[in-house]
Amino acid sequence: MGVTLSCLLCFVSENVSLLFKLYCLTVMTLVAATYTVALRYTRTVETELYFSTTAVCVTEVIKLFLSLGILAKETGSLTRLITSLKENVFGSPKELLKLSVPSVVYALQNNMAFVALSNLDAAVYQVTYQLKIPCTALCTVLMLSRTLSKLQWFSVFMLCGGVTLVQWEPAQATKVQVEQNPWLGFGAIAVAVFCSGFAGVYFEKVLKSSDTSLWVRNIQLYLSGIVVNLFVVYMSDGAKVLEKGFFYGYTYYVWFVIFLASVGGLYTSVVVKYTDNIMKGFSAAAAIVLSTVASVILFGLQITVTFSLGALLVCISIYLYGLPRQDTTKIQPSETKTSKERLATV
Repeated sequence: MGVTLSCLLCFVSENVSLLFKLYCLTVMTLVAATYTVALRYTRTVETELYFSTTAVCVTEVIKLFLSLGILAKETGSLTRLITSLKENVFGSPKELLKLSVPSVVYALQNNMAFVALSNLDAAVYQVTYQLKIPCTALCTVLMLSRTLSKLQWFSVFMLCGGVTLVQWEPAQATKVQVEQNPWLGFGAIAVAVFCSGFAGVYFEKVLKSSDTSLWVRNIQLYLSGIVVNLFVVYMSDGAKVLEKGFFYGYTYYVWFVIFLASVGGLYTSVVVKYTDNIMKGFSAAAAIVLSTVASVILFGLQITVTFSLGALLVCISIYLYGLPRQDTTKIQPSETKTSKERLATV
């Protein structure tokens, strides 16, 4: 964790290189691949289940403290840190209110992920959850006034098809010891897909609409998120938490899942800031391939023809999406720089 955060601290400036972007995408991919497998394990193998609502809340608290530490490094002194917090966080209630929107949506999404993985096989979850990619692309076009070429749209849906093939006939990797409700799981994924697309693009729009520090924005987001998640804990599991304790059922595996969610959240915000949410979706797709490969090594899953074909489609779609677009739109001399920016592609 120390190495990971030190790498982030080295790049707190706005001038980031392509190498750093690739590094963040790689780390986020590896974290996502491990997170899904670990979360599924904690929700199906252990009989004494922890409260997922408290786990989401603890994750937000950890991300808040990590962001405070990085902001302290960015500002250079405790005095400047306090001044920055007073001006940008506690002295800006409108900004906090603005960030409360994605906080609510993210809280719903994170809790729905726990519900879905408690009721669906990891493979089914991963296949269905990839609907977030075209959902994110659509939100990007509608909310950020950007355009995608036909080739980019084709690559997005090719990605979904490839991921579906990869997970088409997976073996059961873990023994399930809890009762499951598939319909509840599918409903939870549907909600999570919409939340992922909307909240991700909304947060990207807020990040890129001002020069405010990424870590200030994160602090605003996580403060709102903690309040929202505490309310969710009270409404969903309040009586049980009072009876059994806030950290009931927590094991080393649960803390590992929380750690992955915390670090993954920070890297996700960096990727959103310096790339875009669709690239984040491609990273998630690569994570699915990696998690399946890991299952082959750890749990003896058999690679099928559909897996090989799906992995190939995922690689091709990533390549096609990354091709430079030749924009044939003619820009009149009278157009301003802002108008040109609105014509830029994702």
